[in-house]
Amino acid sequence: MQFDDDADLDTSEVQDVRGSWLPGGRATVGGGIVGLVGLLLGLFFGVGPDQLGLSTGGDEASPTSSSLAQVQQTCRTGRDANTRYDCRAVAVVNSVQDYWTQEFRRRGRTYSPSPTVLFSGQVGTACGTATSAVGPFYCPGDRKVYLDLGFFDDLRAKFGASGGPFAQAYVIAHEYGHHVQDLLGVLGRSQDGMTGANSGSVRTELQADCYAGVWARHATTTPDESTGRPLMTSLTAADIRDGLDAAAAVGDDRIQERYQGRVTPDTWTHGSALQRQQWFQQGYRTGDMTRCDTFR
Repeated sequence: MQFDDDADLDTSEVQDVRGSWLPGGRATVGGGIVGLVGLLLGLFFGVGPDQLGLSTGGDEASPTSSSLAQVQQTCRTGRDANTRYDCRAVAVVNSVQDYWTQEFRRRGRTYSPSPTVLFSGQVGTACGTATSAVGPFYCPGDRKVYLDLGFFDDLRAKFGASGGPFAQAYVIAHEYGHHVQDLLGVLGRSQDGMTGANSGSVRTELQADCYAGVWARHATTTPDESTGRPLMTSLTAADIRDGLDAAAAVGDDRIQERYQGRVTPDTWTHGSALQRQQWFQQGYRTGDMTRCDTFR
């Protein structure tokens, strides 16, 4: 996966609050067994922590700016995205939002951009306070994507994914799939109070996987609105394999087998490894968001 070296990155789409101090509230998901429960219930890749029962009951506060936040200073061009982990996240966010802006316009709709917030440790959101143990998530309350970049180390070390740059891109694109659902008014269908392979929660997650595949299909042909050239210049079969591997690694069945030694489909909230791969492939193969109706 490569980006245009000479393209300018739009860092206004990413709020970097890594290393900030969060006053008020308290962390409700930490290390050890509590963190593990949070991972099993809420991870990969959901919507706000309030929907997982992980938000705090105390006062909330937004993250403050930090001298450790470097994205605005260091992520200037596609060349930076090709060499720096955090700048790659900026470039993926830019590419994903370029695509959905143009796709919504083509369909006579207006796409409202969503910032990605890079944080470390814990973060205050309109959906409550969350820690890194929740994993990447989208908060419909403030329409922002939240991401601790350390998650990608966990994806390899704790969940056995092969990693690779496109694994990171898949995760980010999945979260923006939730934003698309929110704008289209279908995100609420995840809250049917059910679990299992046919639940609204699973169908919502699989649709977000499909939307990630749709973006991937068009990523190298979507012109950046500032340059007229695609921001992403190369996406290989190996990159797609890395994305599919990441999707499988975070399937409910894989996580259950790894952490509880048995698979219980009636408790699924995100879909099996095979389902997640199939729906990403559906989006990538067709390149058509209308082929992502997981609710039929």
